[in-house]
Amino acid sequence: MDSQPTPTPLSDEQPLNPGAPLRALCFDIFGTVVDWHGSVAREAAARAAQWGVRLDAGAFARAWRAGYAPAMQEVREGRLPWTSIDGLHRRILDRIAPEFGLPLHDTPASAWEAFNLVWHRLDPWPDVRAGLAALRRDRVCTTLSNGNVSLLVDLARHGGYDWDAVFSAELFAHYKPDREVYLGACRLLGLAPESVLMVAAHPSDLRAAAACGLRTAYIPRPEEWGPGGPMEPSRLGEFDFTAPDLPALARQLGPAER
Repeated sequence: MDSQPTPTPLSDEQPLNPGAPLRALCFDIFGTVVDWHGSVAREAAARAAQWGVRLDAGAFARAWRAGYAPAMQEVREGRLPWTSIDGLHRRILDRIAPEFGLPLHDTPASAWEAFNLVWHRLDPWPDVRAGLAALRRDRVCTTLSNGNVSLLVDLARHGGYDWDAVFSAELFAHYKPDREVYLGACRLLGLAPESVLMVAAHPSDLRAAAACGLRTAYIPRPEEWGPGGPMEPSRLGEFDFTAPDLPALARQLGPAER
């Protein structure tokens, strides 16, 4: 994620594309539903102040997140056994804490375990509660995240929003963008892929879903990596829907076909 995309025009007026009726929406979580950068940076700054450490909290949050994809690749290549995202987050934290001057070895282990669980306390973007409630009135809405089940449940309870089901890569022992995750969600929903809409802020996630036959909705989150941070490039018209937020997506989709 080191380049800026060509801006995509956003509109509430994009019509529903013809095809199979959409019965369910599956949501990416980190960056799409929750603000991981702001949430992690705030808690990192508070803990650093408690420990008497000067910390660039935004850089720390970005470094923690940047370790995520390489850690998953270690599992894919067999260098690590299957590991939950909680476990991967802890491995990354243990590696980067000394680099940022955080007192990893001079602080009780319980404090680091609690800090690692900041990923269970990420705040939602401001549009999520209202937008998700509107979308759930007509269609099934589930998570489809690399986050483990307990993490996803805690995030929903922390953020005050509801899901019809919690689907995690953990259920399939594969991480996105492996096709087993997208097709596994369709199987559990009892739906053909063309009746399922993948909702994400990441074009790469949506492209992988589309390759499995799912339909796609792009929700850009320009501040996912902090103000002025990078976004993945995307092409105009690349996805079935593009909306600035979840309420706008609900307006685009309209009522479900009965």
